[in-house]
Amino acid sequence: MDKEIIKIIRKSYNMTQRDFARVVSCSFSLIALVEVGKRRVTADLENKIKSAFDLDEQQMQSLASLVSEISKGVPPFM
Repeated sequence: MDKEIIKIIRKSYNMTQRDFARVVSCSFSLIALVEVGKRRVTADLENKIKSAFDLDEQQMQSLASLVSEISKGVPPFM
């Protein structure tokens, strides 16, 4: 999991960083720092996010694929 996947999850639920942090049970500053690339996504944070949003490995792979396509500049729904 990387910062872009976190942003996609957060934005798909129309949440602020503070709302997202509350749901995931971590600090707002951690989410903010992860999203700007100053902190890494730890295994603990990844597990909290997966648990909070009930994400399985297939969903995580789909999100990673979506981020990969977006980073290439290719519209993901073509």
